[in-house]
Amino acid sequence: MIKSDYIKTLLKKAKNSVKTIVLPEGEDERVLQAAHIIAEEGAAKIIILGDEVAMNEYYQARGWSTQGIVFVKPETSPFLEEYTDLLYNLRKEKGLTKEEAKKLVLNYNYFGTLMIKAGHADGMVSGANHSTADTVRPALQIIKAAKKGHSASSFFIILANGEPYIFADCGVVINPTDKELADIALDAAQTAFLFGIEPNVAMLSFSTKGSGKGEEVDKVISATKIAQAALQTEEYADLGIQIDGELQADAAVCEAVAAKKAPNSPVAGKARVLVFPNLDAGNICYKLLQRLGGCEAYGPILQGLNAPVNDLSRGCSAEDIVGAVAITCIQAVK
Repeated sequence: MIKSDYIKTLLKKAKNSVKTIVLPEGEDERVLQAAHIIAEEGAAKIIILGDEVAMNEYYQARGWSTQGIVFVKPETSPFLEEYTDLLYNLRKEKGLTKEEAKKLVLNYNYFGTLMIKAGHADGMVSGANHSTADTVRPALQIIKAAKKGHSASSFFIILANGEPYIFADCGVVINPTDKELADIALDAAQTAFLFGIEPNVAMLSFSTKGSGKGEEVDKVISATKIAQAALQTEEYADLGIQIDGELQADAAVCEAVAAKKAPNSPVAGKARVLVFPNLDAGNICYKLLQRLGGCEAYGPILQGLNAPVNDLSRGCSAEDIVGAVAITCIQAVK
């Protein structure tokens, strides 16, 4: 039973275009439970990687149907050779040998990512038992960034007082340059569109419009200018995206504070997309909101890739996994 009204909304949207999502952690009960919920909802087709016999027994013991779910053991997959060749051809210029490819393809995160590259799945959700690096590395090597010279990054959907916000980057880029920060902001704005969130983007800092000084502030100011310049290009014109900075967090989200600190800003006081200056700030902020503030947090979700491969917190619940799968389905709609 899904408790979150927001996840219910995401599942309903995912049903509009049913996608095939890989879950490479079939040894985890939370993953098996989430797959059951998703299949029952008819929100996605699910492929679970793991021991086929053990997973079937788990479902049978609970009287759960496996309709809409496929169990795959990579070691015995008929696609093993195809995926090995695919991985080798993608990475041989980076020094990967055929023997190394044969071993690497048996890593379930690599196998799942190769399923997407081969057109056998639309997206993947992993991380219940793996680090973010374990999930992200195959995606960056195999799926790759959608735009040349553009940084792939991540975001969270944070539900605060019932309202969804986009937080970026809270999971991947440790200390972005001004160009990378601008890329994160532009991708986060487009992500907001996917989820019906107003693309008002605040470039966060400890300074608001010159109230603080230093290299950190200068980076955010430069990133804001780069992103604003990109909004004038054909790619972003007429999308209604607003990006402004540098803004402190209170000036970004509180109208009363914004009226004092940044009265002429088109974003201050009504930002729904918050871009953090580095991973320290973003990661710390979302975890405090989740654990002390009682906010729902979904992610880290990757953005800027050719296909969606998304991460989970290792402390996630089955319901969190359901939410991540629904988000991945929505991202997979072209």
